[in-house]
Amino acid sequence: MKPTAFAATEINLNEILDLDRYPIHAIGDAARTELVTEAREAMLDTGCFRVCDFVRPEAIETMVTEAASLHDQTFWSVQDHNPYFSPDDESFPEHHPRRTFQHRQSGFINSDLLSEQSLLRKIYDADVLVHFVWECLGTPQPIYRWADPLGRNPYGVMEPTHYLPWHFDGNEFTVSILVQKADEGGVFEYVPNIRTPEAENYEHIQHILDGGRDGVHELDLQPGDLQLFAGRFSMHRVTRIIGDTTRYIGLPTYVHDPYRMNRPYHSESIYGRATEMHRERANVLVDGLVD
Repeated sequence: MKPTAFAATEINLNEILDLDRYPIHAIGDAARTELVTEAREAMLDTGCFRVCDFVRPEAIETMVTEAASLHDQTFWSVQDHNPYFSPDDESFPEHHPRRTFQHRQSGFINSDLLSEQSLLRKIYDADVLVHFVWECLGTPQPIYRWADPLGRNPYGVMEPTHYLPWHFDGNEFTVSILVQKADEGGVFEYVPNIRTPEAENYEHIQHILDGGRDGVHELDLQPGDLQLFAGRFSMHRVTRIIGDTTRYIGLPTYVHDPYRMNRPYHSESIYGRATEMHRERANVLVDGLVD
C-alpha cells in the first residue's frame, strides 16, 4: 500500500475530491506524478493550471447549499480601482494604467462564518491538499494555511451585473474551486506574464484596459474545477455576470508566511471587519513592508 498524506484529523477526502481520477493522496503514484509535472509546466508557461472535475458533483451541491445559506451575510466590496489597487497618481499622464479606474462589484462570505462541517473548510484543513498544491507550484519555499481568520478560505460571490475588473494580485499565487457558475459571463480572463519585476509594460497593459485582446487567455471554469493561478505578474479579470444565477467560488488561500495577516484597514475594506488578532499582528512587520 502506497503512503498517503491525509491530515491527522478524520476527513474523508475521498467523499469530497475525486481521488480515483486524481490520487493526490498517494505519494509516488504515477498518475499523481504526471499531474504534478503537468501542473508545473503549465505554471511556468502561462501561470495557470486547471484540474477539471476535481471536486465530486455531490460535494459541489453541498457547497452550493452552504454558500446560498450564508449569502445574506456576504460583505460587498464596491469600489473603483486601477489594476494595482493604488491611488490616482497625477505624476503619470491622464491616459495611463496607473490612472485608469474601473468599477468593481463583488463580495466575500468570510471564512469564520463556515461551520465545522463545511466541505470548503474540510478541503482547506486537509494536509494532503496543502502538499499537493505546493508540489504543483514547484516553489522551494513551503506553503502554509493562512492565519487570517476572515480571508483564509472564503467564498467569493458575484451577483448578476457584477464585474471584477482587470488587476494584479498582491500575492504570488491563488487557488480556487468554482462552486456555481453564472448563466452567462463570469469567465476568467488573463494575460500571462504581462509584466516582470524589471518591466511594468504599461503600453500593453493600457492596450488591454482599452479593450484590446492581444495575449488574452480565457478560462471558462466549470463547477468542481480546481484552478491554480500566479497573479502577481499576470493581469486578470472576471467578466460581467449575466442572467439570474449568482457565481460562487471557493478560495482556499495558502501563503509562504503563516503568521502574517491582512492589516486592519485592508481587512475592513475587503471583508467588512477586523478582529483583535488583526490589530495585534499589525504591530509586527514580518517582512519589513508597511502593508
